[in-house]
Amino acid sequence: MAELAYKEPEPKVIAGAKGDWELVIGLEVHAQVSSKSKLFSGASTAFGAEPNTNVSLVDAAMPGMLPVINGFCVEQAVRTGLGLKAEINLFSRFDRKNYFYPDLPQGYQISQLYHPIVGEGEILVDMAPGIARKVRVERIHLEQDAGKSVHDLDPDLSYVDLNRTGVALMEIVSKPDIRGPEEAAEYVRKLRQILRYLGTCDGNMQEGSLRADVNVSVRPAGTSELGTRCEIKNMNSMRFIQQAIEFEARRQIAILEDGGSVEQETRLYDPNKGETRSMRSKEEAHDYRYFPDPDLLPLEFEQSFVDGIAASLPELPDAKKARFVLEYGMTEYDAGVLTAEVASADYFEAVARGRDGKQAANWVINELFGRLNKEGHGIADSPISPVQLGGLIDLIAKGDISGKIAKDVFEILWTEGGDPAKIVEDRGMKQVTDMGAIEAAVDEVIAANPDKVAQAQAKPSLAGWFVGQVMKATGGKANPKAVNDIVRGKLGIG
Repeated sequence: MAELAYKEPEPKVIAGAKGDWELVIGLEVHAQVSSKSKLFSGASTAFGAEPNTNVSLVDAAMPGMLPVINGFCVEQAVRTGLGLKAEINLFSRFDRKNYFYPDLPQGYQISQLYHPIVGEGEILVDMAPGIARKVRVERIHLEQDAGKSVHDLDPDLSYVDLNRTGVALMEIVSKPDIRGPEEAAEYVRKLRQILRYLGTCDGNMQEGSLRADVNVSVRPAGTSELGTRCEIKNMNSMRFIQQAIEFEARRQIAILEDGGSVEQETRLYDPNKGETRSMRSKEEAHDYRYFPDPDLLPLEFEQSFVDGIAASLPELPDAKKARFVLEYGMTEYDAGVLTAEVASADYFEAVARGRDGKQAANWVINELFGRLNKEGHGIADSPISPVQLGGLIDLIAKGDISGKIAKDVFEILWTEGGDPAKIVEDRGMKQVTDMGAIEAAVDEVIAANPDKVAQAQAKPSLAGWFVGQVMKATGGKANPKAVNDIVRGKLGIG
Protein backbone atom coordinates (compact mmCIF):
# COMPACT_ATOMS: atom_id res chain seq x y z
CA MET A 1 0.00 0.00 0.00
CA ALA A 2 1.36 3.42 -0.97
CA GLU A 3 2.18 5.80 1.87
CA LEU A 4 3.36 9.39 2.08
CA ALA A 5 6.16 10.57 4.36
CA TYR A 6 5.25 12.98 7.16
CA LYS A 7 6.91 14.78 10.03
CA GLU A 8 5.07 15.84 13.20
CA PRO A 9 4.19 19.51 13.79
CA GLU A 10 5.71 21.39 16.70
CA PRO A 11 3.49 21.63 19.82
CA LYS A 12 1.51 24.86 20.10
CA VAL A 13 2.93 27.11 22.83
CA ILE A 14 0.74 29.73 24.52
CA ALA A 15 2.46 32.71 26.09
CA GLY A 16 1.20 33.46 29.58
CA ALA A 17 2.02 36.43 31.77
CA LYS A 18 4.72 34.45 33.60
CA GLY A 19 5.93 31.94 31.01
CA ASP A 20 5.08 29.65 28.13
CA TRP A 21 2.51 26.87 28.36
CA GLU A 22 1.77 23.77 26.33
CA LEU A 23 -1.68 22.39 25.60
CA VAL A 24 -2.56 18.73 26.09
CA ILE A 25 -5.84 17.63 24.49
CA GLY A 26 -7.73 14.36 24.25
CA LEU A 27 -11.12 13.77 22.63
CA GLU A 28 -14.04 11.45 23.20
CA VAL A 29 -16.05 11.43 19.99
CA HIS A 30 -19.56 9.99 20.00
CA ALA A 31 -20.38 8.73 16.51
CA GLN A 32 -23.89 7.47 15.76
CA VAL A 33 -23.73 4.10 14.06
CA SER A 34 -25.24 4.10 10.58
CA SER A 35 -28.04 1.59 11.21
CA LYS A 36 -31.76 1.65 10.50
CA SER A 37 -32.59 0.30 13.95
CA LYS A 38 -31.33 0.92 17.48
CA LEU A 39 -28.66 -0.94 19.43
CA PHE A 40 -30.99 -3.08 21.55
CA SER A 41 -34.39 -2.73 19.87
CA GLY A 42 -35.99 -2.69 16.45
CA ALA A 43 -37.15 0.92 16.71
CA SER A 44 -36.25 3.24 13.83
CA THR A 45 -33.31 5.64 14.00
CA ALA A 46 -34.74 8.00 11.33
CA PHE A 47 -33.93 11.63 12.07
CA GLY A 48 -36.69 14.24 12.23
CA ALA A 49 -39.59 11.97 13.21
CA GLU A 50 -42.38 13.32 15.41
CA PRO A 51 -41.35 13.25 19.10
CA ASN A 52 -41.70 9.87 20.82
CA THR A 53 -42.69 7.97 17.68
CA ASN A 54 -39.47 5.95 17.28
CA VAL A 55 -39.75 4.31 20.70
CA SER A 56 -40.09 0.59 21.45
CA LEU A 57 -41.13 -0.95 24.76
CA VAL A 58 -37.44 -1.71 25.38
CA ASP A 59 -36.47 1.95 24.83
CA ALA A 60 -39.24 3.05 27.22
CA ALA A 61 -37.98 0.54 29.86
CA MET A 62 -41.33 -1.17 30.24
CA PRO A 63 -41.29 -3.95 32.87
CA GLY A 64 -40.10 -7.31 31.60
CA MET A 65 -38.60 -5.92 28.38
CA LEU A 66 -35.10 -7.24 27.63
CA PRO A 67 -32.47 -5.81 25.25
CA VAL A 68 -31.47 -7.78 22.16
CA ILE A 69 -28.16 -6.85 20.52
CA ASN A 70 -28.24 -5.50 16.98
CA GLY A 71 -25.66 -7.59 15.09
CA PHE A 72 -25.26 -5.01 12.34
CA CYS A 73 -24.19 -2.37 14.88
CA VAL A 74 -21.54 -4.79 16.14
CA GLU A 75 -20.24 -5.25 12.58
CA GLN A 76 -20.13 -1.47 12.10
CA ALA A 77 -18.05 -1.05 15.27
CA VAL A 78 -15.60 -3.74 14.12
CA ARG A 79 -15.44 -2.13 10.68
CA THR A 80 -14.63 1.22 12.29
CA GLY A 81 -11.90 -0.34 14.42
CA LEU A 82 -10.30 -1.92 11.38
CA GLY A 83 -10.46 1.41 9.54
CA LEU A 84 -8.51 3.00 12.40
CA LYS A 85 -5.89 0.21 12.35
CA ALA A 86 -7.07 -0.85 15.78
CA GLU A 87 -7.02 -4.11 17.69
CA ILE A 88 -10.37 -5.92 17.58
CA ASN A 89 -11.22 -7.66 20.83
CA LEU A 90 -12.74 -11.09 20.17
CA PHE A 91 -14.31 -10.90 23.64
CA SER A 92 -16.22 -7.83 24.82
CA ARG A 93 -18.98 -7.20 27.32
CA PHE A 94 -21.65 -4.64 28.19
CA ASP A 95 -21.83 -2.85 31.52
CA ARG A 96 -24.46 -0.74 33.23
CA LYS A 97 -23.45 2.87 33.91
CA ASN A 98 -25.77 4.06 36.66
CA TYR A 99 -26.86 7.68 36.85
CA PHE A 100 -30.08 9.63 36.67
CA TYR A 101 -31.06 11.13 33.36
CA PRO A 102 -34.67 12.27 32.90
CA ASP A 103 -34.49 11.21 29.25
CA LEU A 104 -33.05 7.73 29.91
CA PRO A 105 -36.00 5.69 31.22
CA GLN A 106 -33.94 2.71 32.41
CA GLY A 107 -32.09 4.84 34.96
CA TYR A 108 -28.79 3.50 33.61
CA GLN A 109 -26.91 3.50 30.32
CA ILE A 110 -25.74 0.28 28.70
CA SER A 111 -22.10 0.86 27.76
CA GLN A 112 -18.72 -0.95 27.78
CA LEU A 113 -16.18 0.03 30.41
CA TYR A 114 -14.07 -2.99 31.25
CA HIS A 115 -14.12 -4.92 27.97
CA PRO A 116 -14.62 -2.64 24.92
CA ILE A 117 -15.16 -4.10 21.47
CA VAL A 118 -12.16 -2.24 19.96
CA GLY A 119 -8.73 -1.61 21.48
CA GLU A 120 -5.84 0.67 20.49
CA GLY A 121 -5.60 2.22 17.04
CA GLU A 122 -4.38 5.42 15.38
CA ILE A 123 -5.37 8.34 13.16
CA LEU A 124 -3.00 10.38 11.00
CA VAL A 125 -4.13 14.01 11.29
CA ASP A 126 -3.07 16.12 8.28
CA MET A 127 -1.92 19.63 9.22
CA ALA A 128 -0.16 20.69 5.99
CA PRO A 129 1.50 18.91 3.04
CA GLY A 130 4.21 16.70 4.55
CA ILE A 131 3.16 17.49 8.14
CA ALA A 132 0.81 15.32 10.20
CA ARG A 133 0.22 14.35 13.82
CA LYS A 134 -0.22 10.66 14.62
CA VAL A 135 -2.92 10.50 17.29
CA ARG A 136 -3.36 7.23 19.16
CA VAL A 137 -6.85 5.89 19.75
CA GLU A 138 -7.22 4.28 23.14
CA ARG A 139 -10.47 2.38 22.58
CA ILE A 140 -13.84 2.29 20.88
CA HIS A 141 -16.84 1.04 22.78
CA LEU A 142 -20.50 0.62 21.90
CA GLU A 143 -23.19 2.28 24.00
CA GLN A 144 -26.76 3.51 23.78
CA ASP A 145 -27.64 7.18 23.42
CA ALA A 146 -29.96 9.05 25.77
CA GLY A 147 -33.09 10.92 24.74
CA LYS A 148 -33.52 14.67 24.54
CA SER A 149 -34.96 17.09 27.09
CA VAL A 150 -36.68 20.15 25.61
CA HIS A 151 -36.84 23.22 27.85
CA ASP A 152 -38.08 26.00 25.57
CA LEU A 153 -41.67 24.91 24.82
CA ASP A 154 -43.13 25.93 28.18
CA PRO A 155 -41.96 28.38 30.87
CA ASP A 156 -42.75 25.91 33.67
CA LEU A 157 -42.30 22.47 32.14
CA SER A 158 -39.63 20.41 30.38
CA TYR A 159 -40.59 17.92 27.69
CA VAL A 160 -38.85 14.64 26.92
CA ASP A 161 -38.37 13.14 23.44
CA LEU A 162 -37.25 9.51 23.58
CA ASN A 163 -36.63 9.08 19.84
CA ARG A 164 -32.84 9.03 20.32
CA THR A 165 -33.00 6.76 23.37
CA GLY A 166 -31.21 3.53 22.58
CA VAL A 167 -29.63 4.74 19.32
CA ALA A 168 -26.25 3.01 18.87
CA LEU A 169 -23.17 5.13 19.53
CA MET A 170 -19.49 4.39 19.09
CA GLU A 171 -17.46 6.30 21.65
CA ILE A 172 -14.02 6.79 20.10
CA VAL A 173 -11.54 7.80 22.81
CA SER A 174 -8.17 9.28 21.88
CA LYS A 175 -4.98 9.39 23.90
CA PRO A 176 -3.93 12.90 25.07
CA ASP A 177 -1.74 13.32 21.97
CA ILE A 178 -3.25 16.49 20.49
CA ARG A 179 -1.32 19.72 21.05
CA GLY A 180 -3.42 22.58 19.71
CA PRO A 181 -6.95 23.79 18.84
CA GLU A 182 -6.33 23.43 15.10
CA GLU A 183 -5.08 19.87 15.57
CA ALA A 184 -8.19 19.02 17.60
CA ALA A 185 -10.50 20.30 14.86
CA GLU A 186 -8.47 18.51 12.17
CA TYR A 187 -8.59 15.29 14.23
CA VAL A 188 -12.40 15.40 14.30
CA ARG A 189 -12.46 16.29 10.59
CA LYS A 190 -10.17 13.36 9.69
CA LEU A 191 -12.10 10.92 11.90
CA ARG A 192 -15.36 12.07 10.30
CA GLN A 193 -13.84 11.53 6.84
CA ILE A 194 -12.75 7.99 7.69
CA LEU A 195 -16.16 7.11 9.17
CA ARG A 196 -17.86 8.36 6.00
CA TYR A 197 -15.51 6.36 3.78
CA LEU A 198 -16.30 3.27 5.88
CA GLY A 199 -20.04 3.99 5.86
CA THR A 200 -20.27 3.48 9.62
CA CYS A 201 -21.44 7.01 10.54
CA ASP A 202 -22.82 9.80 8.35
CA GLY A 203 -20.88 12.41 10.37
CA ASN A 204 -23.75 14.92 10.34
CA MET A 205 -22.82 17.21 13.22
CA GLN A 206 -25.90 19.42 12.78
CA GLU A 207 -28.17 16.43 13.43
CA GLY A 208 -26.06 15.20 16.36
CA SER A 209 -24.64 12.17 14.55
CA LEU A 210 -21.14 13.23 15.57
CA ARG A 211 -20.38 15.01 18.85
CA ALA A 212 -17.13 15.51 20.73
CA ASP A 213 -16.24 15.87 24.40
CA VAL A 214 -12.92 17.74 24.59
CA ASN A 215 -10.50 17.20 27.48
CA VAL A 216 -8.15 20.15 27.94
CA SER A 217 -5.19 20.66 30.29
CA VAL A 218 -2.09 22.85 30.28
CA ARG A 219 1.46 22.39 31.54
CA PRO A 220 4.63 24.50 31.53
CA ALA A 221 6.30 24.27 28.09
CA GLY A 222 9.03 21.65 27.99
CA THR A 223 7.63 19.53 30.84
CA SER A 224 6.07 16.07 30.52
CA GLU A 225 3.79 15.82 33.55
CA LEU A 226 0.10 16.09 32.72
CA GLY A 227 -1.97 18.88 34.27
CA THR A 228 -5.50 18.65 35.67
CA ARG A 229 -7.97 18.32 32.81
CA CYS A 230 -11.40 19.80 32.29
CA GLU A 231 -13.92 18.24 29.93
CA ILE A 232 -15.97 20.41 27.56
CA LYS A 233 -19.14 18.50 26.66
CA ASN A 234 -21.11 18.00 23.45
CA MET A 235 -19.20 20.02 20.86
CA ASN A 236 -20.79 19.76 17.41
CA SER A 237 -18.78 22.29 15.39
CA MET A 238 -15.12 22.36 14.32
CA ARG A 239 -15.04 26.12 14.81
CA PHE A 240 -16.55 25.92 18.29
CA ILE A 241 -14.08 23.17 19.25
CA GLN A 242 -11.19 25.52 18.43
CA GLN A 243 -12.76 28.49 20.19
CA ALA A 244 -13.60 26.48 23.32
CA ILE A 245 -10.06 25.09 23.60
CA GLU A 246 -8.51 28.55 23.18
CA PHE A 247 -10.69 30.02 25.93
CA GLU A 248 -10.31 27.07 28.29
CA ALA A 249 -6.53 27.00 27.92
CA ARG A 250 -6.21 30.68 28.79
CA ARG A 251 -8.64 30.27 31.69
CA GLN A 252 -6.53 27.49 33.18
CA ILE A 253 -3.26 29.37 32.57
CA ALA A 254 -4.63 32.44 34.37
CA ILE A 255 -5.63 30.32 37.39
CA LEU A 256 -2.23 28.61 37.61
CA GLU A 257 -0.23 31.81 37.16
CA ASP A 258 -2.27 33.40 39.98
CA GLY A 259 -1.16 30.57 42.26
CA GLY A 260 -4.44 28.64 42.15
CA SER A 261 -5.19 25.09 41.06
CA VAL A 262 -7.44 23.83 38.28
CA GLU A 263 -10.44 21.83 39.47
CA GLN A 264 -11.28 18.74 37.45
CA GLU A 265 -14.79 19.33 36.18
CA THR A 266 -17.19 19.11 33.26
CA ARG A 267 -17.84 22.38 31.45
CA LEU A 268 -20.07 23.66 28.65
CA TYR A 269 -19.11 26.08 25.88
CA ASP A 270 -21.30 29.12 25.24
CA PRO A 271 -20.65 30.21 21.61
CA ASN A 272 -22.55 33.48 22.10
CA LYS A 273 -20.21 34.59 24.90
CA GLY A 274 -17.18 32.70 23.58
CA GLU A 275 -16.49 31.12 26.98
CA THR A 276 -16.79 27.89 28.92
CA ARG A 277 -18.78 27.60 32.14
CA SER A 278 -18.93 24.98 34.87
CA MET A 279 -21.57 22.26 34.47
CA ARG A 280 -20.69 19.79 37.24
CA SER A 281 -17.71 18.30 39.05
CA LYS A 282 -16.09 15.57 36.99
CA GLU A 283 -17.21 12.08 37.89
CA GLU A 284 -14.85 9.12 38.01
CA ALA A 285 -15.73 5.59 36.91
CA HIS A 286 -16.54 4.49 40.47
CA ASP A 287 -19.15 7.26 40.74
CA TYR A 288 -21.23 5.48 38.11
CA ARG A 289 -21.19 2.10 39.94
CA TYR A 290 -20.47 0.10 36.80
CA PHE A 291 -21.28 -3.59 36.80
CA PRO A 292 -21.77 -6.19 34.03
CA ASP A 293 -25.22 -6.02 32.47
CA PRO A 294 -27.00 -9.22 33.55
CA ASP A 295 -29.43 -9.09 30.61
CA LEU A 296 -26.75 -9.32 27.91
CA LEU A 297 -24.32 -12.12 27.16
CA PRO A 298 -20.71 -11.21 26.33
CA LEU A 299 -19.87 -10.67 22.66
CA GLU A 300 -17.57 -13.40 21.36
CA PHE A 301 -16.59 -13.91 17.74
CA GLU A 302 -14.09 -15.86 15.69
CA GLN A 303 -11.13 -14.24 13.93
CA SER A 304 -12.71 -15.33 10.63
CA PHE A 305 -15.62 -12.95 11.36
CA VAL A 306 -13.17 -10.05 11.73
CA ASP A 307 -11.20 -11.15 8.65
CA GLY A 308 -14.38 -11.18 6.57
CA ILE A 309 -15.15 -7.58 7.51
CA ALA A 310 -11.52 -6.57 6.87
CA ALA A 311 -11.73 -8.01 3.36
CA SER A 312 -14.69 -5.75 2.57
CA LEU A 313 -13.05 -2.48 3.63
CA PRO A 314 -12.87 0.23 0.94
CA GLU A 315 -9.71 2.14 0.03
CA LEU A 316 -9.38 4.65 2.86
CA PRO A 317 -8.44 8.37 2.61
CA ASP A 318 -4.70 8.10 3.38
CA ALA A 319 -4.17 5.26 0.93
CA LYS A 320 -6.27 6.95 -1.75
CA LYS A 321 -4.43 10.25 -1.36
CA ALA A 322 -1.03 8.55 -1.61
CA ARG A 323 -2.17 6.67 -4.72
CA PHE A 324 -3.43 9.84 -6.39
CA VAL A 325 -0.06 11.53 -5.80
CA LEU A 326 1.89 8.60 -7.24
CA GLU A 327 -0.49 7.51 -10.00
CA TYR A 328 -1.62 10.88 -11.32
CA GLY A 329 1.48 12.96 -10.52
CA MET A 330 -0.45 15.61 -8.64
CA THR A 331 0.53 17.55 -5.51
CA GLU A 332 -0.33 16.24 -2.06
CA TYR A 333 -2.54 19.29 -1.55
CA ASP A 334 -4.59 18.56 -4.70
CA ALA A 335 -4.86 14.90 -3.74
CA GLY A 336 -6.15 15.95 -0.32
CA VAL A 337 -8.84 18.15 -1.90
CA LEU A 338 -9.96 15.40 -4.27
CA THR A 339 -10.12 12.70 -1.58
CA ALA A 340 -11.90 14.82 1.05
CA GLU A 341 -15.15 13.02 0.19
CA VAL A 342 -15.71 9.62 -1.39
CA ALA A 343 -18.00 11.11 -4.05
CA SER A 344 -15.41 13.73 -5.03
CA ALA A 345 -12.68 11.11 -5.40
CA ASP A 346 -14.96 8.86 -7.46
CA TYR A 347 -15.94 11.78 -9.73
CA PHE A 348 -12.30 12.69 -10.34
CA GLU A 349 -11.28 9.12 -11.16
CA ALA A 350 -14.15 8.84 -13.64
CA VAL A 351 -12.85 11.99 -15.37
CA ALA A 352 -9.15 11.07 -15.18
CA ARG A 353 -9.49 7.49 -16.47
CA GLY A 354 -7.41 7.26 -19.63
CA ARG A 355 -6.57 10.97 -19.57
CA ASP A 356 -3.85 13.25 -18.20
CA GLY A 357 -4.29 13.16 -14.40
CA LYS A 358 -2.92 16.63 -13.72
CA GLN A 359 -5.16 18.24 -16.33
CA ALA A 360 -8.19 16.34 -15.02
CA ALA A 361 -7.36 17.45 -11.45
CA ASN A 362 -7.06 21.09 -12.54
CA TRP A 363 -10.46 21.05 -14.22
CA VAL A 364 -12.19 19.22 -11.36
CA ILE A 365 -10.67 21.35 -8.58
CA ASN A 366 -10.45 24.79 -10.16
CA GLU A 367 -13.42 24.88 -12.49
CA LEU A 368 -15.94 22.34 -11.18
CA PHE A 369 -15.34 22.57 -7.41
CA GLY A 370 -14.89 26.33 -7.69
CA ARG A 371 -18.29 26.71 -9.36
CA LEU A 372 -19.98 24.23 -6.98
CA ASN A 373 -18.65 26.09 -3.94
CA LYS A 374 -19.67 29.45 -5.37
CA GLU A 375 -23.25 28.25 -5.83
CA GLY A 376 -23.37 26.26 -2.59
CA HIS A 377 -23.73 22.82 -4.18
CA GLY A 378 -22.15 19.46 -3.41
CA ILE A 379 -20.61 17.11 -5.96
CA ALA A 380 -23.84 15.07 -6.06
CA ASP A 381 -25.65 18.14 -7.42
CA SER A 382 -23.15 18.85 -10.20
CA PRO A 383 -24.96 19.63 -13.48
CA ILE A 384 -21.87 18.44 -15.37
CA SER A 385 -21.26 14.70 -15.35
CA PRO A 386 -17.80 13.05 -15.40
CA VAL A 387 -18.52 11.93 -18.97
CA GLN A 388 -19.20 15.51 -20.08
CA LEU A 389 -16.13 16.95 -18.33
CA GLY A 390 -13.97 14.15 -19.68
CA GLY A 391 -15.27 14.86 -23.19
CA LEU A 392 -14.36 18.52 -22.77
CA ILE A 393 -10.80 17.60 -21.75
CA ASP A 394 -10.56 15.29 -24.78
CA LEU A 395 -11.37 18.21 -27.10
CA ILE A 396 -8.51 20.22 -25.56
CA ALA A 397 -6.10 17.28 -25.87
CA LYS A 398 -6.98 16.81 -29.56
CA GLY A 399 -6.44 20.50 -30.26
CA ASP A 400 -10.06 21.04 -31.27
CA ILE A 401 -10.48 23.86 -28.74
CA SER A 402 -8.18 26.07 -26.69
CA GLY A 403 -8.27 26.42 -22.92
CA LYS A 404 -10.14 29.69 -23.28
CA ILE A 405 -12.79 28.21 -25.55
CA ALA A 406 -13.03 25.24 -23.18
CA LYS A 407 -14.14 27.59 -20.39
CA ASP A 408 -16.89 28.90 -22.65
CA VAL A 409 -17.99 25.33 -23.39
CA PHE A 410 -17.88 24.56 -19.64
CA GLU A 411 -20.32 27.44 -19.05
CA ILE A 412 -22.69 26.06 -21.68
CA LEU A 413 -22.51 22.59 -20.16
CA TRP A 414 -23.24 24.05 -16.73
CA THR A 415 -26.28 26.05 -17.79
CA GLU A 416 -27.67 24.04 -20.71
CA GLY A 417 -26.08 20.60 -20.68
CA GLY A 418 -25.36 18.65 -23.85
CA ASP A 419 -22.46 16.87 -25.53
CA PRO A 420 -19.22 18.93 -25.59
CA ALA A 421 -18.18 17.80 -29.08
CA LYS A 422 -21.64 18.59 -30.52
CA ILE A 423 -21.69 22.00 -28.82
CA VAL A 424 -18.31 22.90 -30.35
CA GLU A 425 -19.36 21.68 -33.79
CA ASP A 426 -22.83 23.26 -33.84
CA ARG A 427 -21.70 26.64 -32.53
CA GLY A 428 -18.59 26.97 -34.65
CA MET A 429 -16.26 27.01 -31.66
CA LYS A 430 -13.64 24.72 -33.14
CA GLN A 431 -10.09 25.98 -32.88
CA VAL A 432 -8.46 27.37 -36.03
CA THR A 433 -5.49 25.15 -36.86
CA ASP A 434 -5.09 26.22 -40.48
CA MET A 435 -1.50 27.55 -40.41
CA GLY A 436 -2.11 29.70 -43.48
CA ALA A 437 -5.09 31.45 -41.90
CA ILE A 438 -3.17 31.99 -38.66
CA GLU A 439 -0.13 33.36 -40.55
CA ALA A 440 -2.36 35.79 -42.46
CA ALA A 441 -3.84 37.06 -39.19
CA VAL A 442 -0.34 37.53 -37.74
CA ASP A 443 0.78 39.45 -40.85
CA GLU A 444 -2.19 41.79 -40.54
CA VAL A 445 -1.47 42.60 -36.88
CA ILE A 446 2.25 43.18 -37.53
CA ALA A 447 1.56 45.38 -40.55
CA ALA A 448 -0.88 47.50 -38.54
CA ASN A 449 1.55 48.05 -35.65
CA PRO A 450 5.06 48.80 -37.01
CA ASP A 451 6.00 50.78 -33.89
CA LYS A 452 5.35 47.74 -31.69
CA VAL A 453 7.59 45.52 -33.86
CA ALA A 454 10.80 47.34 -32.91
CA GLN A 455 9.78 47.31 -29.25
CA ALA A 456 9.16 43.56 -29.28
CA GLN A 457 12.46 42.89 -31.08
CA ALA A 458 14.25 44.87 -28.37
CA LYS A 459 12.23 43.24 -25.59
CA PRO A 460 11.04 39.73 -26.65
CA SER A 461 8.55 39.45 -23.79
CA LEU A 462 6.39 42.02 -25.61
CA ALA A 463 5.68 39.40 -28.27
CA GLY A 464 2.78 38.38 -26.03
CA TRP A 465 0.98 41.58 -27.05
CA PHE A 466 0.97 40.43 -30.69
CA VAL A 467 -0.28 36.98 -29.65
CA GLY A 468 -3.14 38.60 -27.75
CA GLN A 469 -4.10 40.76 -30.73
CA VAL A 470 -4.13 37.76 -33.07
CA MET A 471 -6.27 35.75 -30.64
CA LYS A 472 -8.67 38.69 -30.39
CA ALA A 473 -8.83 39.00 -34.18
CA THR A 474 -9.64 35.30 -34.55
CA GLY A 475 -12.27 35.31 -31.82
CA GLY A 476 -10.05 33.21 -29.57
CA LYS A 477 -10.24 30.28 -31.96
CA ALA A 478 -6.64 30.25 -33.20
CA ASN A 479 -4.31 27.65 -31.72
CA PRO A 480 -2.37 29.67 -29.10
CA LYS A 481 0.86 27.69 -29.52
CA ALA A 482 0.78 28.07 -33.28
CA VAL A 483 0.13 31.83 -32.95
CA ASN A 484 3.03 32.23 -30.53
CA ASP A 485 5.44 30.29 -32.77
CA ILE A 486 4.49 32.26 -35.90
CA VAL A 487 4.63 35.66 -34.12
CA ARG A 488 8.09 34.98 -32.76
CA GLY A 489 9.26 33.73 -36.15
CA LYS A 490 7.91 36.79 -37.98
CA LEU A 491 9.52 39.13 -35.44
CA GLY A 492 12.81 37.26 -35.67
CA ILE A 493 13.10 36.72 -31.92
CA GLY A 494 13.29 32.93 -31.97
